[in-house]
Amino acid sequence: MSWQLTAADLPDLARGATLLGTGGGGDPYIGSKLVEQVLGTGSITVLDPSDLADDAFVIPTAQMGAPTVMIEKLPAGTEPTLALRTLESHLGRQADATMPIECGGVNSMIPFLVAAETGLPVVDADGMGRAFPELSMETFAVYGVHGSPLALAGERGETVVIDTGDDDKQLEWLARAVTIRLGGVGHIAEYAMSGADVRRTAVPRTISMALALGRAIRVAREQKRSPFTAIAAALAPTGYSHVADLFEGKIVDVERRTTEGFARGRVRIAPTGDGPDLVIGFQNENLTAHRGDELLAIVPDLICVLDHESAEPITTERLRYGQRVRVLGISTPDLMRTPGALATFGPVAFGLTEEFLPVEKGASAPVPATD
Repeated sequence: MSWQLTAADLPDLARGATLLGTGGGGDPYIGSKLVEQVLGTGSITVLDPSDLADDAFVIPTAQMGAPTVMIEKLPAGTEPTLALRTLESHLGRQADATMPIECGGVNSMIPFLVAAETGLPVVDADGMGRAFPELSMETFAVYGVHGSPLALAGERGETVVIDTGDDDKQLEWLARAVTIRLGGVGHIAEYAMSGADVRRTAVPRTISMALALGRAIRVAREQKRSPFTAIAAALAPTGYSHVADLFEGKIVDVERRTTEGFARGRVRIAPTGDGPDLVIGFQNENLTAHRGDELLAIVPDLICVLDHESAEPITTERLRYGQRVRVLGISTPDLMRTPGALATFGPVAFGLTEEFLPVEKGASAPVPATD
């Protein structure tokens, strides 16, 4: 069933998308403000994938670059629609809908900015089921839809079209190079596909899941209930049904650098009680969580750093010494754990030596879904 999203929904959507961004994907707060400014008192139609005609033409839209850049380099707001129009002109066909390439972070908002400006509906699905740092790390690509041609737009009206055929790694490499030359942030339209392809390759209903997560956290806080229990309850009926309590403590060290178009680093968290520190390694998004020598969670499962009381998600660019945090591990859906998916965005894709360990098979206790 399709539904309407209004400006009143944006804070909850941003909160849920920040959680699903696993520390990366860019802070959706700025994106939500851009959408709010354009949308006003109107609404945007969100289409369930089942509502799409087989021959509907869907063009996902997104931002790419290092999340740290967006804190100081705000977008003009016109770039993603320009990218969409550039790709439409190149392909000689207008889009029937747009869609996120990832449901986490700022890229949960970019399609809504395009929708607010163009009147297009947004499909309730995405190609990552979280956030990943590279354009080639898509369920679309895993299951046979490729990113080319891609249109990229800059804040001064620059446009570039890149076509690498079915080589999505080369597409990422070239688009990343252009994005760096544009100052570290660009906006893109890519992975154009049919409605039938959306249903076959996308992670379904992740926008509505992000909205439900953000709302659950807010309502739990208002009602003086545990927001962590609310998170587990909101995810229980989804493909992200296992929520593990990985760690609680204080951040004692953050190493972060912006290089090659990515924010890379690690954060060290000292425990509330006894025991070894937790170390989280990240490349835009959190990739690994080690307690001493023990692996607790690893990509593509979600590793989420939250405020220890409010459960407000914290992105990697906003991690600071002294923050008291609670770290959750969240399982990903089955279509993100197939051999093809793990080859595309599992540990090996990031050059990690560890094998994939489903978070539900680790040593951490699950978060209860009821108070």
